[in-house]
Amino acid sequence: MQLLRVIPKIFYADIRQGLQLFIDTLGFSVGYYEPDPQPFYVIKRDNVTLILSQDAEFALKDRPEIRIAVDDIEALYGEVTARNPRMLHPNSPLIKTQPWGLREFALRDDSDVCVIIQQDIHA
Repeated sequence: MQLLRVIPKIFYADIRQGLQLFIDTLGFSVGYYEPDPQPFYVIKRDNVTLILSQDAEFALKDRPEIRIAVDDIEALYGEVTARNPRMLHPNSPLIKTQPWGLREFALRDDSDVCVIIQQDIHA
């Protein structure tokens, strides 16, 4: 038996903010969509699956920071800067090698959801 993946659920007061970050900027695609009573998306890219849900009450309670590990950080950085550089986090808009052995850059949407893209320099 092994654990296979973690699938976070991210809440938005306005689901369009999540779609802009994950679909328009990071290139995820919609695997499933349920419009009512509150919009709900299962989105995927490669081996990463996320759930986006519109729920203003829960969105007020939690603005997550998630990390996505990649095997070619330069390629994804190029995609992001070509699609929507406005989403780059002001505190980490460039790829930087961290002392803990990761290369990272970050994105932040208008609702303050933060996504850190990372690549292990030892892998």
